[in-house]
Amino acid sequence: MYKKILIPMDISKTDDTILTAIRPLARFTGASLVLVHVSDGFAARLQNQLNLVDSQEVRQDRGYLDEAVATLKGEGFDAHCHLLMGDPVEGILELVNEEKCDLIAMATHGHNHIADWFFGSVADGLRHKTNIPILMIRAPRKG
Repeated sequence: MYKKILIPMDISKTDDTILTAIRPLARFTGASLVLVHVSDGFAARLQNQLNLVDSQEVRQDRGYLDEAVATLKGEGFDAHCHLLMGDPVEGILELVNEEKCDLIAMATHGHNHIADWFFGSVADGLRHKTNIPILMIRAPRKG
């Protein structure tokens, strides 16, 4: 069934939704988990080209991912992470191919169509550009 599951993370409480939901499937299939966050701010997009040192945000993002991986490994999962810079959809799609993932599992914020248009939607971009299955779990709304 699934051997490698890619989990895009947005470094928020929304991540708890997908990490909770994906554990039983990963345990059942024996899949390894690949966590990814794509920093897409101005400095992050130019970090490699300008040979910039990591910003505080990037250091915090790395720490967050490392902590999530350590928790999953402590529970017996095969897990690792990537912190990418640039366009989230393109970065995730490249990583799916590099890692040979066979499922993308992600939480969605549940914006309405106007908010998706204004803020953009990684989920929407991925579903239009990949041929592998995507499991989307809607995170609970705030408030």
